[in-house]
Amino acid sequence: MPTYLPSNQDLYRRFSAHEGDVIRHAIALVDSHDDIELSRPHGLDVALNLLELNVDIETILAAILSDSRLSEYPIEAEFGPFVASLVDNVRQLNALNVYSKNIATQAAQVEILRRMLLSTAEDIRALLIKLAYRLARLKKLAQEGQEIRHFIAQETLDLYSPIANRLGIGQLKWALEDYAFRYLQPENYSFIAKSLENKRIHREDCITDFISVLQKSLSHAGIHAEIKGRPKHIYSIWQKMQRKKLPIEELYDLLAVRVIVQQPGQCYEVLGLVHQHWTSIPKEFDDYIANPKNNGYQSLHTVILDADNNRIEVQIRTCEMHEFAELGVAAHWRYKEGSKQDIATEKSIASLRQLLEEKDGDSLLASFRTELFADRVYVLTPAGELIDLVKGATPLDFAYAIHTDVGHRCRGAKVNGGIVPLTYSLQTGEQVEILTGNYCLPNANWIDPNLAYLKTPRAIYKVKSWLKEQGKGQQSLLGQQILDKAVQRIRPKEGYLTKLVEYFKLPDRSNLWLALGRNGINGGQLNHALKEIEGKNRKVKTKKAPPIKESALEITVAGTDNILTHFAQCCQSQADDDELIGFITHSNGIAIHNKNCENISQLSDEQKKQLVTVSLKARCT
Repeated sequence: MPTYLPSNQDLYRRFSAHEGDVIRHAIALVDSHDDIELSRPHGLDVALNLLELNVDIETILAAILSDSRLSEYPIEAEFGPFVASLVDNVRQLNALNVYSKNIATQAAQVEILRRMLLSTAEDIRALLIKLAYRLARLKKLAQEGQEIRHFIAQETLDLYSPIANRLGIGQLKWALEDYAFRYLQPENYSFIAKSLENKRIHREDCITDFISVLQKSLSHAGIHAEIKGRPKHIYSIWQKMQRKKLPIEELYDLLAVRVIVQQPGQCYEVLGLVHQHWTSIPKEFDDYIANPKNNGYQSLHTVILDADNNRIEVQIRTCEMHEFAELGVAAHWRYKEGSKQDIATEKSIASLRQLLEEKDGDSLLASFRTELFADRVYVLTPAGELIDLVKGATPLDFAYAIHTDVGHRCRGAKVNGGIVPLTYSLQTGEQVEILTGNYCLPNANWIDPNLAYLKTPRAIYKVKSWLKEQGKGQQSLLGQQILDKAVQRIRPKEGYLTKLVEYFKLPDRSNLWLALGRNGINGGQLNHALKEIEGKNRKVKTKKAPPIKESALEITVAGTDNILTHFAQCCQSQADDDELIGFITHSNGIAIHNKNCENISQLSDEQKKQLVTVSLKARCT
């Protein structure tokens, strides 16, 4: 825990006399309200937490004026549009009360929520205010009941300390973690705190001796450096104990020293001197200057053994590196610019460092959000589950993200309780409810890019697949009709269907019909295959008429030839039209019979309504 707490006077000393008057006025506005909740942070508490992060006057004012009791106050008229905009952004962040016990048990949902918070921060300073508010909330959390303490502390470890880490703000990260750990596991917190206190004198003596020797060595080398003991944070000690499965007595880096120099090259000179005077442990060496961490952190880490065989961790960095390690993005926001590269959301952590690589005005404020999160929206299901979608996604995209069947049966949507069109562009933080029908009925219009029903490739693919599957029935029927006509002309022997499937190397007859219906196998290929199977120049024979040499037979029904027909097994085909009749079956097209067929004569009056006129023609090939 921090040993020094900034006061109001520190706040006023940081700014000019005029700015101090404006701050006092903002504080007076909040104090003028009587409904003060003692367990909730005051705007001034948040501002004091921000003081060491080098923020500007606008951020301090926004921290104070974001108090919920000023929700109706005309902030823009009195403090300007910039402060008002920043206050609005903080309130947007405060309105995202999405975290729940259910989300806490799902790592993927927690990560989406972190991104949702980052994407909602249009100004990076709004995030700093949110983090500072959470720290102030933790400091007053002892006044709350146990359930609330546990919930807020766990939310802090799951959401806010990781965000502080991604922004590289070490000061806030460690403070948030230690306070949260104290509420979540008070016994373990007290145990570590007491253990550190019991060994405090021994640690101080070891550190003092080490610093004395190193300072003399640096003076002889002409290197000016600031050397000081580095406080170990209780939560980080607990994490290391769990990770390495060691008792606190066996942790080597409870003794830690930080060396701060002027130039990057001096970091390596100091490292050489340290390794020259003390025995180092090679496997504990890390060069985060040549290979920075994802959040931009840079430093040299090494572990040495002193004369009494105590292990001491030494961190070596420049002033600028140290400032960034403590303040992260907050240390640079006024004079850095973001990378212009197209950075994918999943690489957002690594790209935070890229946002700090080029110098120029205030453009980091805009680029922080647009570079990292402009292509994503985060919305909620009615049950509170977070869904990560591409920017511009619609309720229909959301439906398919939930489940393919929900998308197929989607008939409408509600956003925040109100009906919206399926082409509505979803916004981060909105709750979406899908209205479904009983049957799957995707519309072909959904995949028309000009109509903007769908944005996500997965949803578009699912609709296309469904439409393609539904077309199979018609294509299969058409394929059967094409095959039936070819069979009527060539009259192959029984078993031709199996031979055709083998000939075209298809898995089954269904795929043969589909290939014919889709023109994957054209008429010429089919005729050739049938003739190959039966032998060329095979002559067609009929019962009562002479063979029709070099010709084919074509059956028409009521003057139409594009109908699925077949000769009934009980009858033989006749060349005389007057002796043929068709019977409409329920599943296999038109069955061709002789008019004097016994089965036809026994039809009931109702069944006779299914009889149709057919004709048989000879067609030259």
